[in-house]
Amino acid sequence: MLKEVGKYFIFLGNLFVRREKYRIYHKLVFDECMLIGIDSIFLFVLVSTFMGAVTTVQTAYNMVAPYIPDYVISQVVREMTVLELAPTVMAIIFAGKVGSSMASGIGTMRITEQIDAIEVMGINSITYLVLPKIVASVIMFPILVIVSGVCSMMGGYLIGIITNIISPQDYIYGIRFMFNPFTITFALIKAFVFGFLVSSISS
Repeated sequence: MLKEVGKYFIFLGNLFVRREKYRIYHKLVFDECMLIGIDSIFLFVLVSTFMGAVTTVQTAYNMVAPYIPDYVISQVVREMTVLELAPTVMAIIFAGKVGSSMASGIGTMRITEQIDAIEVMGINSITYLVLPKIVASVIMFPILVIVSGVCSMMGGYLIGIITNIISPQDYIYGIRFMFNPFTITFALIKAFVFGFLVSSISS
């Protein structure tokens, strides 16, 4: 276990050794952003919309006490979405889709000896292949988390209107009620950390 952790940190240290010029990485990072962000956005929108809808319905049917106001439903959806569902659950999906793609891509390059060819040319293969993936992941995953949070709360809003379990006015009031802006900051911090961990461990 400690040996593997040590290898991981040595691997991270090699990211900053014998780097190429920064202008070389511009296109690489942009291409990785397209692969990580744009190609994943439909999946994130679909999953997070249904996630918000299910959370709204489950919260509404479990809050049966007549003295609990309806706007608490959307307040619960907001807190669950921002603090846990958007950054944490979507990180699992991110690891499954993007992480597996990174691992398989680099594994294929290793088998076909493309990595050996890069190293023969005097290029640090770890920096050239992995650093753009990590940078792109750290940039795009927080954006995907923001999109996921918005779609999740919109999914709850739509299912509330369709099933008539909460009025639009109560839903919007609950979203705004006692809102703590630090929860957004906390969610983005988690997104940065998860984006870095998923991309670096997969690579």
